[in-house]
Amino acid sequence: MNWNRIEGNWKQFKGNVKQQWGKLTDDQLDVIAGKREHLAGKIEELYGITKEEAEHQLTAWQKRQKELEEALSK
Repeated sequence: MNWNRIEGNWKQFKGNVKQQWGKLTDDQLDVIAGKREHLAGKIEELYGITKEEAEHQLTAWQKRQKELEEALSK
């Protein structure tokens, strides 16, 4: 699943994002609006992690979303 799909369906993915990174508020998620760079920056800021770690977490989350989608479509 590419990030354009996540961005385009942001309202559907917001709940999953909040479940993964509970420190993010609904207002922050609305401002992020599916922009990966903004989300990575906010995760980095809120969790006190490096940009590389935030990107690693996002990549792992994105992969899980793809796997969930594939499992549901079977």
